Amino acid sequence: MSRNLSLKQIGFLRNACAVAVQLVAALFLIGRPALAAGPKAYVGNFKDNTISVIDVNLKRVTATIPVPPGPHGIAITPDNRWVYVASDGASSVSVIDTATDKLIETIEVGRNPHGVIASADGKYVLVGVYDTDTVAIIDTSTRKRVGSVPVGKPHNLAIHPNSRLAYVGSQTPGKFSLAIIDLIDRKLMGTVPLEKTPRGLEFGPDGRSLYLTQAGLDSVVVIDAETNKIVKEIAVGVSPHYANFTADGKRGLTAVQGPSLLVIFNPQTNSVEKSIKVGSRPHWVASGPGGKTALTTNEDSNDVSIVDLESGAVATVAVGNAPRKIAVQTAGTEQRSSNGRVTISGFAFAPALLKVKVGERATWFNDDGAPHSIAVKNGPASDPVMPGQSYSLIFDNFGDYDYLCTIHPYMTGKIIVMPEMSAIGAPRW
Repeated sequence: MSRNLSLKQIGFLRNACAVAVQLVAALFLIGRPALAAGPKAYVGNFKDNTISVIDVNLKRVTATIPVPPGPHGIAITPDNRWVYVASDGASSVSVIDTATDKLIETIEVGRNPHGVIASADGKYVLVGVYDTDTVAIIDTSTRKRVGSVPVGKPHNLAIHPNSRLAYVGSQTPGKFSLAIIDLIDRKLMGTVPLEKTPRGLEFGPDGRSLYLTQAGLDSVVVIDAETNKIVKEIAVGVSPHYANFTADGKRGLTAVQGPSLLVIFNPQTNSVEKSIKVGSRPHWVASGPGGKTALTTNEDSNDVSIVDLESGAVATVAVGNAPRKIAVQTAGTEQRSSNGRVTISGFAFAPALLKVKVGERATWFNDDGAPHSIAVKNGPASDPVMPGQSYSLIFDNFGDYDYLCTIHPYMTGKIIVMPEMSAIGAPRW
């Protein structure tokens, strides 16, 4: 009798433990801080000295990142991994890791940096350094300033889709112009005189036209990139600040400050299609992923408008004080790999944020030309992983695992181990 009772007790305890494990796992999934599931937007709050991170799909702020005073220009690399932020109250550019939404490095470029742009091939970032009258060139593989080109009072910049030429708005008093830089030889090719102060500029989808806004001009100026001559002016309203394009290239987008409008135009005909009311005094505009939405930063209402370009519906996301520039990922950094593979290439982990299940293996393959390492926070660290080699870990415990390369500490990543509804053990390392 006692033997049968003992077996029942054992069975009961086993069932109770299984239920407890399931409850713990459920609490992990429900109670843990939500990570951005989709592409993210990075917004510079000029008066707060912060970057607001918005999950574009969820339409809410998921993180706030302190940066040096006066966040001005913002650019995101084509792989969606790194955000570069110029602070015009300092002399540096901050680098944010989109996998962790943490500032990982600052790069000295000179006093009062303004506009920032990444090349289409992702190899370098250009920064207009206003007080030193130079455009600084940053090598993204080393995150070092590797050169500069003299340009008077450089403000915002645009890089041709072929990554060979850059146009820079020069605000030198009495000598307003567009400066043209040869990015191969890293030298000034020439200038295009302007009557009014250049503000924002961007190449059209085909690279044949440059779209420019100027202070005191109520239109977007279209410049032929071959002849550098004005071919059209698109009337959009009082004080347009910046013209950009949807990711699919089918629509032009203009933030018009006076009437607080997002003006949508056809880049094939350069004619206005419609206008949509957004927050107060929109400063900048960016395309949402896939070209279906647009995001404006609204400096006076301290928010971001996310606009459905088909229906005209506007969602409002409150951010910090005086939001100005914005950069949006074309895709999220979070990925799930069927084989748990992380590739090391270009001095970065890809994907930077990987999900695996309990008991699955994560393997890092070094496809780079330099040795790297993998060091898990409060966990194991690999020996140097040479080019062509790999390193693996099996995770038997659910949770978040931040890691970095100890050889190049700016290289960071995260593994999220999702719980199974069974036994929970310790990490296998």
